[in-house]
Amino acid sequence: MIANHKKHIVNLKVVVVALLILTVFNSFSDIKKEFGDEYTDTSVSWTKLTTEPYNGKQDDICFVDENLGWYVNGGGNIFKTRDGGDKWEKCFYKPGTFFRCIAFLDSLNGFAGNVGTDYFPNVKDTIPLYRTSDGGKTWTPVEYQGPYVKGLCAIDIVKKQYINHGQIGYKFSIYCVGRVGSPANIMVSEDDGKTFRSWSLQQDCKMLFDIKMFNNKEGFVCAASDEDISQSNAMILYTKDGGKTWEKKYQSNRPFETTWKVSFPSRDTGYVTIQNYNPNRNVSKQRVAKTTNGGKSWTEVDLCDDAGAREFGIGFIDGSHGFVGTMNSGYETRDGGQTWAKIDLGMACNKIRIDRDPSGKQYGYAIGVNVFKLKMNTP
Repeated sequence: MIANHKKHIVNLKVVVVALLILTVFNSFSDIKKEFGDEYTDTSVSWTKLTTEPYNGKQDDICFVDENLGWYVNGGGNIFKTRDGGDKWEKCFYKPGTFFRCIAFLDSLNGFAGNVGTDYFPNVKDTIPLYRTSDGGKTWTPVEYQGPYVKGLCAIDIVKKQYINHGQIGYKFSIYCVGRVGSPANIMVSEDDGKTFRSWSLQQDCKMLFDIKMFNNKEGFVCAASDEDISQSNAMILYTKDGGKTWEKKYQSNRPFETTWKVSFPSRDTGYVTIQNYNPNRNVSKQRVAKTTNGGKSWTEVDLCDDAGAREFGIGFIDGSHGFVGTMNSGYETRDGGQTWAKIDLGMACNKIRIDRDPSGKQYGYAIGVNVFKLKMNTP
């Protein structure tokens, strides 16, 4: 009887283990509940790339295809890769400039934004925007019409197809916003970057962190309601006239908050990270704003309950599967933000870019203290 009882216990343990293994393969959400926040699905993974060490958060990275890309940091550096991040070369260095954002139209023509003076130490450069026409070897200041722009935090590019003498051509509109710490300004070009004009958004918000334009009329910005962080709420604003006027679509009801970065994997579904700077460590819940109706309305989904998990970058593969960078780790969701699991994206992952090549193949890169590459593992 005792032997049979032991045999039944052993069989029961085998069944339990088998069920757990089955759960591993069938349900990311259930695994998270069973094992906590440390689970990682290896069908999609991030690989840390070898880059020049940098003491702090690096802010932006961009690629024109899976292999050709650039990244910038606050040390006045711009780096370039031609082989998907295996090797990087420092293609430009400007001491006293805090390069905060970067975007390219093609392999030669690009723009880089400077956060400006009177915010970070040792930043002396008052020029908000630079351009290159040789793939990043040389950069020159961008002239613009309108009020002075103190600094920039984000650049977005709208690429529009047209017929040019029987050939397919492209027109580009460039949108630049900033900055952290105030004031809130926008710079816009509607002629491939040949000319820019600027205007203030101070009546709508006091800080600007990111921008997503769907076309040359409609888009969203990540903002904050007050330059005093103790009074600030997180805000999301919408434009339907190319940035001339803005309508508030979301505002948090808690102080010490700002938004940070935005990701729209589709026109209807979008996500925005919300930063919490409350000095009270008991105010520890971190949230992400989400829309499923194209930004007409936004709801909050919980990311985690951790006062140290200040949010930064965000990027989604599709409407359900995405990633968030925080001060100490990354997070992954496969169910539209209902559940999240910790993953390794390094510290302070600030920008996550997930794109498609002409064939539809997805690729992605992320930057913070380190640079990471997204690996889509096929069966």
